[in-house]
Amino acid sequence: MPCTFLSVMDLTVVNTAMPHMMGSFGQTLSDIAWIGTAYSIAEIIMITMTDWWSAFLGRKRLLLGSVVLFALSSILCAQAHSFGALIFFRVLQGLGGGSLIPTAQAVLRETFPPKEHGLAMGIYGVGVVVAPAIGPILGGWLTDSYSWRWAFLINPPIAACALFMIIFFIPEPDHLKRDIERIDWAGIGLLAIGMAALQIVLERGQEKNWLASSQIKIGLFTAVIALVALVFWEMRVRDPIINLRLFRNSSLSAGSVIVFVAMIAFNGAAFLLPIWLQNLMGYTAYESGVALLPRALVMFLLMPAAGWLYNHVNAKALITGGCLILAAACWRLAHLPPNFAFWNLVPIMLMMGCAMPFMFVTLSTVALSGVDKKDLTAAAGLFTLCRSVARNVGYAIMATVIDRRSQFHRARLVDDVTRSNLAFVAARAELARRLISAGVSMPLARLKAMAILNADLNRQALFMSYSDSAWILAVFLIAAVPLAMMLPSRRKID
Repeated sequence: MPCTFLSVMDLTVVNTAMPHMMGSFGQTLSDIAWIGTAYSIAEIIMITMTDWWSAFLGRKRLLLGSVVLFALSSILCAQAHSFGALIFFRVLQGLGGGSLIPTAQAVLRETFPPKEHGLAMGIYGVGVVVAPAIGPILGGWLTDSYSWRWAFLINPPIAACALFMIIFFIPEPDHLKRDIERIDWAGIGLLAIGMAALQIVLERGQEKNWLASSQIKIGLFTAVIALVALVFWEMRVRDPIINLRLFRNSSLSAGSVIVFVAMIAFNGAAFLLPIWLQNLMGYTAYESGVALLPRALVMFLLMPAAGWLYNHVNAKALITGGCLILAAACWRLAHLPPNFAFWNLVPIMLMMGCAMPFMFVTLSTVALSGVDKKDLTAAAGLFTLCRSVARNVGYAIMATVIDRRSQFHRARLVDDVTRSNLAFVAARAELARRLISAGVSMPLARLKAMAILNADLNRQALFMSYSDSAWILAVFLIAAVPLAMMLPSRRKID
């Protein structure tokens, strides 16, 4: 659990500290985003290669090396005095953090008997839930009270705890040891090029206006060619860098498809809710993190219960119920009034918190249920890869929808702002009158009145785009329900 906690928490803590890094290094918002992009590219490449590295080094050595690399690169990030150095150290940090989650899942599966897999994944999920919940709160407090550098310096103590537990409690399984006759350099190259290009397209697409940009076209073309070539190459090589043959397992393939669709919606909501609170309710990053705590608290309490229910309730029913509850929460989110208060949001947060454990504890358990012990690390890597790619797809979809729909709604609202609209004319006149009574000259009062109305119009367009985004999330979740029927029956799972 400390390994997963370390990897998951770092993403949210560093994201909170990015505005402070902009001022420290004198970078634009577009440039500072490379701090997240560099980490994501390195992490996703390492996730995919986890099984190969486990066979090459041994699982225990891989875990130890990954945690040490993550801790040391965190210290180097905190000491970075140039933007280029920080980007390089973030790449090292991503390489260290990429293997932690799939390896931890494989260790859990091997440590506990099959009848306890659901409960074990539920308890493991507590750490996954707590980390992103406290990340914005901790990151906001550290950066506001001390410095953005402390967003990285909180990692080494957690890493030390993880090292202690790995050394004394994690054995080195014999079944992972195998001779690798040659290194699949072609596979490594295609994987690195394809995943790097895909990450850049997803994270930069909206900023560059997607296919209107030649850079995005080149990146997308590169990603497609490299990843298609990777599939053909890996299916014929003897020691593949990524074992795609495991997708022949129905549990893994079905679980990966479902988690990909569901994680687009979940991470889309994770992207949408904080900016909704910050842009429309005026919350700081710290305050928005506190506002989302009810969801995390419910998830924290229900994770073990979801693991226990896995042994008593059909997996398809648990996943379907979770998807429908989460879709209902998104539907309610889409119907919030423009002047909503925090307490209007609490029931929605509680619904989301109830749905998530039953979806993801069950999916994580089912997806790996039919995989041989020797293939667990590879299967966990593929499953985690689907989750990680879905995270970036969800962010990209939400950023695009919010931008495009806010432009659409603004254009529609502007059409009504004419002299023939008596309500608009009356509102402008009343604002100008109040400004004049406050001592503002008449020409300036008219300009300021228009500026105030324009800001209110932009806010309304933004709110409507957020509502549209919530609708889209609900559609993704409903689409995941029939996919749950692809899962094997209970007797096959057990």
